[in-house]
Amino acid sequence: MEIWPGKPYPLGATYDGVGTNFSIFSEIAEKVELCLFDGQGVETRVELQEMTAYCWHGYLHGVGPGQRYGYRVHGAWDPAQGKRCNPAKLLIDPYAKAVEGQVNWDPSVFGYVTGGSDDIRDDRDSAPFVPKSIVSNPFFDWGKDVPIKRPLSDTLIYEVHVKGFSKKHPEIPENIRGTYSALSHPAAVEYFKRLGVTALELMPVHQFIHDAHLVEKGLRNYWGYNTIGYFAPHNEYAAYGQAGQQVQEFRQMVKNLHEADIEVILDVVYNHTAEGNHLGPTLSFRGIDNAAYYRLDAGNPRFYVDYTGTGNSLNMRHPHVLQLIMDSLRYWILEMHVDGFRFDLASTLARELHDVDRLSAFFDLVQQDPVVSQVKLIAEPWDVGEGGYQVGNFPPLWSEWNGKYRDCMRDFWRGKDQTLGEFAYRFTGSSDLYENTGRRPFASVNFVTAHDGFTLHDLVSYNEKHNEANGENNADGTDDNRSWNCGVEGTTDDPEINALRTRQKMNFLVSLICSQGIPMILGGDEIGRTQKGNNNAYCQDNEVSWFDWENADEGFLEFVCDLVNFRWEHPVFRRRNWFIGRPINGSDLHDIGWFTPDGKLMTHENWRQDFAKSLMIFLNGDAIKTPDMWGRKIRDDSFLFLVNAHYEPLEFRLPESSWGDFWEWVIDTGRGGFIEGAEPLAGGSKVNVSSRAVVVLVKRIEE
Repeated sequence: MEIWPGKPYPLGATYDGVGTNFSIFSEIAEKVELCLFDGQGVETRVELQEMTAYCWHGYLHGVGPGQRYGYRVHGAWDPAQGKRCNPAKLLIDPYAKAVEGQVNWDPSVFGYVTGGSDDIRDDRDSAPFVPKSIVSNPFFDWGKDVPIKRPLSDTLIYEVHVKGFSKKHPEIPENIRGTYSALSHPAAVEYFKRLGVTALELMPVHQFIHDAHLVEKGLRNYWGYNTIGYFAPHNEYAAYGQAGQQVQEFRQMVKNLHEADIEVILDVVYNHTAEGNHLGPTLSFRGIDNAAYYRLDAGNPRFYVDYTGTGNSLNMRHPHVLQLIMDSLRYWILEMHVDGFRFDLASTLARELHDVDRLSAFFDLVQQDPVVSQVKLIAEPWDVGEGGYQVGNFPPLWSEWNGKYRDCMRDFWRGKDQTLGEFAYRFTGSSDLYENTGRRPFASVNFVTAHDGFTLHDLVSYNEKHNEANGENNADGTDDNRSWNCGVEGTTDDPEINALRTRQKMNFLVSLICSQGIPMILGGDEIGRTQKGNNNAYCQDNEVSWFDWENADEGFLEFVCDLVNFRWEHPVFRRRNWFIGRPINGSDLHDIGWFTPDGKLMTHENWRQDFAKSLMIFLNGDAIKTPDMWGRKIRDDSFLFLVNAHYEPLEFRLPESSWGDFWEWVIDTGRGGFIEGAEPLAGGSKVNVSSRAVVVLVKRIEE
């Protein structure tokens, strides 16, 4: 087969309508073979004889979309020095836009002879047992699709798993359930619109593999935090084929969601790969250029530096690794039209040496990139390494998963002492974390539950994790000491206990949806999804994790929909600037006011009371400092929150009438949610608030 010189860039397989250019980086390679496979698995090898700046490249006329391929890299094998080339191993193209198949865990997929030391090379061919890269079709009719670019202050995120959402959905055709197509089916889109979310944050959809130890147990890597391809949409979520069809199907999903004004954010895992530690398989990066792609132990390069708990960390100090990540991000924005990213264990991306460096090369590259810097960028601001917890320390361009918000809200509503002051910070956007670095309240992505941990229903139903089905003797997952089971572990028929659990779920969501910042709802919490106490369901690709639509809590769903709509109706809950806490606009009223339960303004002594668990919060709708993004003056209603996290009911006295002559009922979680038809309350009135409940009142505007 004749091969032309081709070009070193772009890397990967690039089809131009006539043929395909192939390019792969390897500094250690002595020879690189491009391996083409037909439909029966017959392999044809073509040597890439051109090398420019360590990129091996060539052009094949007549090769186009659907072509299966891989690479074999010839070079040094010396694990003690971090060199692990092995041409017997077929390697996935790091830039592959599509991947077909999964790993069949035959011993040949390992670069060394298993069962002994990892320094003895295994020369058995791995090609029959590993996925194949696919040349994909770059052409797609996007029509009038353009970026939505919704302001962060007007964003509400719904974290969702592509498969889990629709696998049992009765209104979605069975043949597409669990796929990209299902996520943008009219029934799904209608549901998202009803719920009022503005962005779907998809759990990992980069091509990933199922770990050998899980497969041996009959389990799977359901969550997908095990990436092997940073450009390829995961093939198992495709309804119509894996030979490139998944790329077009993903694009159509994004297009359909954009037509419904819903953004798509990807949860991305650029901190490690599925190849694991020195005993892991050789599937791609390890066999291409191990020392370039991975952080190796400087004292013993046989081993990997691991800041992620997965066995390896990508080498953020190498220019080609940084290029891979930036090329990947731009690809998903420009060619797949996604609207943003949530970076898993993002502190790892900042580790140039050992310490987390806020001004590392990666963040510099993002800051100056004219494409990547313009989308939504969300950090999970921690990793498992020393000094890895970096909430509040990311650059101004970034928003963050606010782990302190989650922890505080859980502690406060379970009645922990010394949480009142922090509750106030979290409810108002966490200015203590973000204001001093020039950021706004929407730097904080607020959440109470996420994929990692209990669902909301399980948070109020279990004190202990129940991960026995994971096959690790319940030793995996975190020991969540911030849950509260209302006195009964697990499922119960006791109506009083169930009512109390529902009240607590309402408390969490009222706090979340009405807090300043970006709210994030864990998919399924709105219908009472339970994992039966499993707080680490990463390997449960079954009914444990899938949405149980048949037993959806329709009453709670209606409450959540009304609550989200309540947020959208009132800009006072989604301010773009911080509260100042003093009179504004020539008025005697503050933009925000803090009161004790007896109606007095809070003092420093009140905030320092260790056992205080109750307060009132006044939000002044006339005090939104800046106009909206179109220059229109914003005016809103004013609200009063009566918050009681104590285990006993409490009598509140509303502030004197200068703060509001009359107040109308909006929400009382102690009485089941939204309240209609109740008599208004005069300023200074007494109000009984149930134990562990929140009441929301709106100031009546006299005509």
